[in-house]
Amino acid sequence: MKIVILDRATLGFDIDVSIFEKYGEVTSYDVTKKEKTKERIKDADIVLTNKVVIGKDEMDDSNVKLICITATGTNNVDLVYAKEKDIEVKNVAGYSTSSVVQVAFSMIFYFVQKLNYYKSYVDEGKWQKSKIFTHIDEPFYELDKKRVGVIGLGEIGRNLAKKAQAFDCEVVYFSTSGKNSNSEYKQVSLDELLKTSDIISIHAPLNENTKDLLNYENMKNMKKGAILLNLGRGGIINENDLAKLIDEKEIYCGIDVVNKEPIEESNPLLKVKNKDRLLLTPHIGWASIEARTRLVEMVAQNIEDFIF
Repeated sequence: MKIVILDRATLGFDIDVSIFEKYGEVTSYDVTKKEKTKERIKDADIVLTNKVVIGKDEMDDSNVKLICITATGTNNVDLVYAKEKDIEVKNVAGYSTSSVVQVAFSMIFYFVQKLNYYKSYVDEGKWQKSKIFTHIDEPFYELDKKRVGVIGLGEIGRNLAKKAQAFDCEVVYFSTSGKNSNSEYKQVSLDELLKTSDIISIHAPLNENTKDLLNYENMKNMKKGAILLNLGRGGIINENDLAKLIDEKEIYCGIDVVNKEPIEESNPLLKVKNKDRLLLTPHIGWASIEARTRLVEMVAQNIEDFIF
């Protein structure tokens, strides 16, 4: 079996991928540009891709029998044509739940606890000049009794809800599909969630129901001081509207995903004036060491199930 990894760098070089060698001869590329994809997969039996697009042109005249997506989303592979060509496509799911939720809570505490401000206060030598033992000029709050609104109550959303309850938070949710009937938490409309939640966390897929789901008209109704997190997909929040609102109203935003990644220089979020209200991270939610280790093991299992 010839195995080709198209974008090894996306898995991180602290993760060992030698497990794939037991299934065949492995050729690994750190990154693969579009014009190189067809050539690199032509003679492969198995292809691993995270974000490299594999469409009709790439699959034509190839020897590919299995495409393993090293992620949950499958939009980078033409699934219809793969089926026509009798090429099996397998993804992985559920590997990153704890990682995403941990990053979400890191963002929550970043804003709630104001640790960045207090660390700077000490690092800049101000504490030793204080006339009293403490310094509490930047108010911070407890999570107890705060309302957490979850948009998208799938596996990750439920995990965040459970951990929010451990902090004695009230949890409500909005179902983006309209099909979720989870009775553990109160289901509310999107407008009610945005108007009443102290913390709002997005864990939904990007589709026709969620594209620009959050826009200027509904986000302007958020509570003053509310925290908005997006660890779902870029495009669920209209980025132009969000950038405008951050500079108009005191809301705080933790954004791990944007509409086009890597983020473009022209992205309006990079031009926000009130930068203390915005925490941008480069799509790290999925990527704890443990999550990436699980991901590689699950991809290996997909290969094993295919071969044997």
